[in-house]
Parts: sequence; C-alpha cells; structure tokens
Amino acid sequence: MFDPECPTRRLLDRIGTKWTSMAVKVLAEAAPHEVRFAELRRRMPGVSQKMLSVTLHSLTRDGLVARRVEPTVPPRVHYQLTDLGSSLEVPLAVLRTWAEEHMAQIDRANAISDAQANLADRG
Repeated sequence: MFDPECPTRRLLDRIGTKWTSMAVKVLAEAAPHEVRFAELRRRMPGVSQKMLSVTLHSLTRDGLVARRVEPTVPPRVHYQLTDLGSSLEVPLAVLRTWAEEHMAQIDRANAISDAQANLADRG
C-alpha cells in the first residue's frame, strides 16, 4: 500500500469518498434500472450538484457506471452500474455493515480521547 502504484492504494484513491460509496449504493439499489441525475441527487442528502457531477464522471471514467444521455431539451442523463460497478457493491456493503456495527465504539473512543486531552490541557 505504500507504493503509489499499489492496486489497493490506487483503488482507495478512487472510491474512498463518501459520495462514491453513496452513489454506488443508490445505483445498486435501483439495478437493473437506470437512475436520472436529479433522482441520484435527491437520494444522496448533502451532495452538491458539482460534487455529484464530479463523482459520476469519475465512476464513468473508471468503467464502474454507464451514462446514457437522451437528446432532449434539456438533456435527460441516466446512470446505471456496469457489471464491474455491481461487483464493487459487495465489498462496499461489507464496509457499511462494519461501520454500522462499530461506529459507536469509535465515537466512544473519540470522546474518551477528547476528554483526556481536555484534562491534560487544564492541568
């Protein structure tokens, strides 16, 4: 992982954002159907239009998402996971499950650490 060319590092650089994980989850839930840009944004609270656009562009470039544009005015843009993107949903789902099971422990550890740091600063 320390080598910049390590496949794990390169993959985590691409998919290690919350928006990427959310987009893959939303598209996986919709599979095999397509999801329009506006619907993706609605299902991903907090994502800006620009951040969603950047995320989808990256996922499309990496071959994880297919993009289809209807030549209407304005254009209707649809997204769907590719087979490669669908295969990414499994490890991301495992990570989400782990987070749901352990995030409370991590939050508690943070609170203890912060409390200890505050005591050390005072004394």
